[in-house]
Amino acid sequence: MKGKSAIITGSNSGIGLGVARELARVGADVVLNSFTDRDEDHALAAEIAAEFGVNARYIAADMSQGDQCRRLIEEAGGCDVLVNNAGIQHVAPIDEFPTEKWDAIIAINMNSAFHTTAAALPHMRQRGWGRVINIASAHGLTASPYKAAYVAAKHGVVGMTKTVALETAEEPITCNAICPGYVLTPLVEAQIPDTMEKYNMGREEVIKKVMLERQPSREFATVEQLGGTVAFLASDAAAQITGTTISVDGGWTAL
Repeated sequence: MKGKSAIITGSNSGIGLGVARELARVGADVVLNSFTDRDEDHALAAEIAAEFGVNARYIAADMSQGDQCRRLIEEAGGCDVLVNNAGIQHVAPIDEFPTEKWDAIIAINMNSAFHTTAAALPHMRQRGWGRVINIASAHGLTASPYKAAYVAAKHGVVGMTKTVALETAEEPITCNAICPGYVLTPLVEAQIPDTMEKYNMGREEVIKKVMLERQPSREFATVEQLGGTVAFLASDAAAQITGTTISVDGGWTAL
């Protein structure tokens, strides 16, 4: 990936940061992003640059705002690899689902991928090469109760992935979606103690019997595994993989 540049949305923590680190490890210059603009955000980019010997910077942009999504791409000067990762979640029955939460989830989880992709494709065409990689979810292929907005958004991302792939099929540009199951991120790790207390179970028992009930492997995916999958899709070995989904879900969608 030396000489290539990558933009990863929602990448100052969790999956996005893991993806950014892996792309930097294989030689890509990276742009990190989130809606905050703190010293520690810019410090993350500096740490990645120092550790992997690549160019890395942080650009603040709110992925709920279409104009800021597009500005991110332009301020970065375009990219060779676009990883649409930004996302939020809210859980509630559909008749009680707050309208503002629905709107925010659709905007950040799905609409942002439309805006960034639309802005990035002209740059990729000019460069003669490109990869659009959407971080969808197992919930882009199946559903769970109380997650109407998230499930709708992730299904939308999978559908948009197929459309972009068809529109770029005769060009050296691919578009694919990765569909993770439960991933061990700092956010998930922080939920484990409360879940242990709620169910009066030990750590391993609550992980396997409660948190990973729908994930047959009974193991979390890791941010490193997600990063490796992104790096593969960005490689020349994946040049004929386009318009599809890759599940990293421990067998969830095989059920």
